[in-house]
Amino acid sequence: MRHGKKINHLSRKTAHRSAMLSNMACSLIEHKRINTTLAKAKALRKYVEPLITKSKEDTTHNRRVVFRYLRDKDASSVLFRDVAPKINNRPGGYTRIIKLNNRLGDNAEMAMIELVDFNELLTKDKTTKKKSRRRGGKKSSNATTKVSENIEEAVIVEETPAEVKEVKSEKPEVDQVVDSEVKPPSEDNSTMDDTKPDEDKDK
Repeated sequence: MRHGKKINHLSRKTAHRSAMLSNMACSLIEHKRINTTLAKAKALRKYVEPLITKSKEDTTHNRRVVFRYLRDKDASSVLFRDVAPKINNRPGGYTRIIKLNNRLGDNAEMAMIELVDFNELLTKDKTTKKKSRRRGGKKSSNATTKVSENIEEAVIVEETPAEVKEVKSEKPEVDQVVDSEVKPPSEDNSTMDDTKPDEDKDK
C-alpha cells in the first residue's frame, strides 16, 4: 500500500529528478507544449505551476526564486515577459494534460502538456455568425441568392424594352427613306402600263 506517498520519484534520485523537471519546465515555457510520459507530465505540472504563479508579480525576489528552480536566464525572462501577462487573470490551472497513444517501444502512457492560454485553436476569436433556430437555414440563404438573381434579371428586363423602343423608333425613318426611294419607280411602271394600252388601241 502507498499511504502518504504523494511524490512520484520517477525511479530517480533527487538530483537527477530535480534536474530533469527543471529542464522540462524550461522546454515547456519556451515551446508552450511538450510530449512526454503521463507520469512525468503530472510531476511537471506540480513543479511548474507554482513558478507560473510567482511570475504574476514581477519583483526581484520572485525572479530569484524562479531562477533557482529553472536555472536558465532565458526561460525565466520568457516566463516573466511573455507568459505572465497572458495568465495574469487566470486563478490557477495554467497547464493542460492531454493523453496520447501509448509509446511503441515499451507501451508507456504518453501525454502532451501545454500552457492553456497559448493554444491558438481554442483562444482565437471566432467570427462565425449566429445560427438561426429555424429549420432549413441553408435553404434561406439559397433563397436570398435566388431573390437577388431574380432582381438582377428584372433590372435587365426593364432595361431591354427601352433599347428596343429606341431601335424601333430608328427603323421607321429608314423605312420612310426606302419608301420614298421606291415610290418613283412604281409611278414609272404605272405610266408604262398606261402607254401600252394606247399603243394597242392605235394598232
